Amino acid sequence: DAHRASHRRVPLTAEKRAIHKMGKSAATPRHRPNVLITGTPGTGKSSLAERVAAAVDDLTRIDVSQLAKEGDMLESFDAEHDTHVIDEDKVLDHMEEHGLGGDAGGVVVDYHGCDLFPERWFDLVVVLTCDNGVLYDRLHARGYSDTKIRGNVECEIFQTLIEEAKESYDEDIVKVCASDSIEDMEENEKSICEFIRNWKSTKESS
Repeated sequence: DAHRASHRRVPLTAEKRAIHKMGKSAATPRHRPNVLITGTPGTGKSSLAERVAAAVDDLTRIDVSQLAKEGDMLESFDAEHDTHVIDEDKVLDHMEEHGLGGDAGGVVVDYHGCDLFPERWFDLVVVLTCDNGVLYDRLHARGYSDTKIRGNVECEIFQTLIEEAKESYDEDIVKVCASDSIEDMEENEKSICEFIRNWKSTKESS
């Protein structure tokens, strides 16, 4: 699990864990849905999130890895796994204050993990998957070490992110999507955008 992450995580405090286990009933009904896009590094999360954010008006995108880097929310560097360790408490507090905590919604989040987020935050969880050969080539092109590539490909083989998503969220909101080609990405973008627009239409007519 450690090899797949570009950033590892400082665990949440016990208090935060208890709060995050609160179900969706704790959330005020949102005007627009919040969407999480997750998957093994190299499956196309950031590219898909960028496309969705560009296609839907007034949609806010949060790249969690970039947020942690730019917001001084990195705890340390793990040399063994060649990755930074993010401070979950700081990251989640920031996200709560910047769009995920209110009833407005309209946030798309991309990250290579999903079990750290409160279940109540998201209305759709998209898990991207990728052919192992395609994934290897993408990670090699990024300059990942052989060890890091092997760890990520193994996580894809064992469907680590799919299991994590299904354990962390209601399976009804978890959607597993192939992401091997530009055609796959276009289809995934279309599907997510339709979900968001249908949600907005339903809210406006109710």
